[in-house]
Amino acid sequence: MIRLKSKQDIANLEEGGAILSRILGEIKAMVRPGVSSLELENTTNKLMKEAGGVPAFLGYAPEGNRKYPAALCMSVNEGIVHTPANIEYIVKEGEIVSLDLGFKYKGMITDMATSVIAGTADKKDEKLLETTKKCLEEAIKECQPGAPISAIGKRIESIAKGAGFFVIKELVGHGVGYDVHEAPVVLNYHDKNMDSVIMEEGLVIAIEPMLSLGSENIDVAEDSWTYITADKSRAGHFEATVAITANGPVIITPIV
Repeated sequence: MIRLKSKQDIANLEEGGAILSRILGEIKAMVRPGVSSLELENTTNKLMKEAGGVPAFLGYAPEGNRKYPAALCMSVNEGIVHTPANIEYIVKEGEIVSLDLGFKYKGMITDMATSVIAGTADKKDEKLLETTKKCLEEAIKECQPGAPISAIGKRIESIAKGAGFFVIKELVGHGVGYDVHEAPVVLNYHDKNMDSVIMEEGLVIAIEPMLSLGSENIDVAEDSWTYITADKSRAGHFEATVAITANGPVIITPIV
């Protein structure tokens, strides 16, 4: 069931989302060759506590699954999402580092992600991240009351394919606000079966395009948490929480 948010809910989400964007921006700025994921995890926890909120992912156990062990997801290269940052990893030169973070503030949850290259960037990797970010920016423009939610995935898929990249189809965006994951699903490709799901004022969703250099297929890594590309090609991930209002989309978590 889709749960629409009140104007007060959205105001609280905007406040929390601004904080989350600032925190993720600070974590992104720390990414460099030689930094450890544990340093980023500890800083994340510290900044969230100082801001008066709590990590939304830490201890999260959807549908009775095991509890997620970290505040920050830090996935590297072929890692697309869900790598716990509390499992220490030292970032190397030229690696793609994807950072995914959820924040609970005043009872409301916001969710966002960004990807960055540590040190010197390979041009293909750089284009991959630029395109993934563009997919998110352009998809947000589709968030209009009365529009089908399938328009989001259609825009993402068109941009990704036009640039020669692959959409990770098995991983999706989602509703967010009262919980980390809510209805509806937000696909990163066009599915005509979703044409009947219409965006309404008060809908809050996390849009999160995930693209790869070589494959749309995924596997689960040996750590049993991380989703990776099946062919080990590099991936990018950007995400923003967006509210649909009478005046169009409001970006709850400014993109970093």
